[in-house]
Parts: sequence; structure tokens; C-alpha cells
Amino acid sequence: MGKSYSEIDEGLARFIRGQSVFFVATAPDDPEGHLNLSPKGLDTLRILDAKAVAYLDLIGSGVETVAHLKENGRIVLMFCAFQGPPMVLRLHGHGRVVEPVTDEFADLEPQFPDYEARRAIIVVHVERISTSCGYAVPLLEYEGEREQYFAWARKKGSVGLKTYRREKSRQSIDGLPALEFEDEFEARTGEGQA
Repeated sequence: MGKSYSEIDEGLARFIRGQSVFFVATAPDDPEGHLNLSPKGLDTLRILDAKAVAYLDLIGSGVETVAHLKENGRIVLMFCAFQGPPMVLRLHGHGRVVEPVTDEFADLEPQFPDYEARRAIIVVHVERISTSCGYAVPLLEYEGEREQYFAWARKKGSVGLKTYRREKSRQSIDGLPALEFEDEFEARTGEGQA
């Protein structure tokens, strides 16, 4: 039933692009720390090459994935066929956080929609690609994207989003450091100072 692949071939790429939701799982080093499993939707995932993917990380109520990746880099993305032939695809690898204060963010950003609530780009270097049957995954009908997230972001506005990001994206629920902000980055690196 299960199969492993050496790279993301065209068939797998087509399957990935056809999914309206995927799931991301990470874990901290501390065995007492909280595991994280997050659903991701919208038009946020890109296949960079046969061994790498990236997704646009949007502002949310937590920042576990970012904190875990900064600590150990371990990540798995899972895609489930909720329509059509059954299949589950997992991409295991090492991820890294590309923050808006970096040149790499500016290079990658044009590949994604201009969602105003973006906070980082997660790049995953895929080390293991596998499928399983997915026979127990239910058939579900896709109805469309929810509008609440965009309405929330519009209501917050750019200043409100920046404030919310500072409040909710600084550390994980276990206290691990997460996102850095422009002024902190400049103070640490000396960039941006005259």
C-alpha cells in the first residue's frame, strides 16, 4: 500500500497542487513540550524543486511551528485526498524560517499571493517522501475558502496586525523564542544602522 519516492515527481506535484488543505507537524526538543499540528489552507504552498517546498506562514494565535523549526528544524507536511482516489502523502524534512527582515524573504515573496497577514515563509528541504493508502480518509466536498480570516486582517489593519504579530509571535506556548522583529534584527546584526 505505501510507497517511497526519491523526489517530488510530476504526479506528486499535481496531487499536492490539487489539495485545498495540508497539515504541518513539529515538535520541540523537550519531551515535556507541546507537539504542534496545524492545518494550512488558502493559496500558500509552492513546490520549489523536486526536493523542496515552501509555504507562506500567516499570522495566527500561536507560533509553534516557527519556534520548533528554529530549535531543531524537524517538520512533516501531510496531504490527504478528500476527493478522488484515496491517498495520503507525507513530506518529512528539515524546515527553516525565512523572516521578512531578510533578503531571502524578498526573493521568495513574489511567488505567493499578497496576503497582508503574512509573517514568514517556511522552506522545507524534503528528506523523505512517502504515500499510504488513505482508505480511512473520508470523502469531503470542498465548498470554498472562508472569508473570516481576510475580514479579521482588514479590520486589524496594518498597524493592528503589526501589534498582534508582536504580541503573539514572539515565543511559543512553551516559551521558545520565535519571530524576530525589524528593530531587534537591526540591533542584533547592525544592519539598517547608519
